[in-house]
Amino acid sequence: MMTSELPIWWDEPADAFTNMAADELLAAEADRRGCLVVRLYGWEPASVSLGAFQEIAAAQACDALANVPLVRRPSGGGALVHGSDLTYAAAVPRRHPWGETAQTFYDAFHAALVEELRTRGVAARQHRSADGSDARAERLLCFDRRAEGDVVVARPGAPATADDPKIMGSAQRRLAGVILQHGSLLLRTSSAVGPAARHVGLLDLDPTTHLDGRGLATAWMARVARACGAKAVHQDTGFRVGREPEIAVAAARFRDTRWITRR
Repeated sequence: MMTSELPIWWDEPADAFTNMAADELLAAEADRRGCLVVRLYGWEPASVSLGAFQEIAAAQACDALANVPLVRRPSGGGALVHGSDLTYAAAVPRRHPWGETAQTFYDAFHAALVEELRTRGVAARQHRSADGSDARAERLLCFDRRAEGDVVVARPGAPATADDPKIMGSAQRRLAGVILQHGSLLLRTSSAVGPAARHVGLLDLDPTTHLDGRGLATAWMARVARACGAKAVHQDTGFRVGREPEIAVAAARFRDTRWITRR
């Protein structure tokens, strides 16, 4: 069922556990409203989010991630280094057309970003493989992987290649009545981790670019809204405002070592 509005919240950067707790409540908000909802935010301090089904030992064995706070996401996918990215969380009821398949929901956000970047002169595209698979799919870090539909960008003045930098990937968790999707748009390489965990960000590719992260995201969300027959409505306050007690309770669960080390 389509809705006339897409509610979008912008939140100030927060720690890893608060962010995951807020996204859990975002999923409940989508269920309550019966429509797609989006939260955009940053991370402070820089942190690593581990996919729900990844082994903790792999992250602990990675020297490049040492001394960086670690949280386990409720969504799947590979480990992400946060702090120099823009993260989005989107939640949609499973009865929504975008809730029918995982790829439909991924592509809705990824295709809209590609379209917006291309209007700004960035040679962006969605990654496609001949058979839908990739030999890098099991690597620890999300930006070392290539999943079907990921956003990649050719280097300025160079032809597109299979090794072009990936600048955005997403992951999902299909809950009882709602699908929660996380995505990370890498703006700049992170200095918080070792070289082995660093990746080229969108704004690193062309030092002369004048892309504004917030302006880009606003235009991107407008495209997402149009694609689902809605109007983007940016809320007056952040999503966390007024939900602090509930978020604190949920954050304690994400901070618990039993959750972080569950695999």
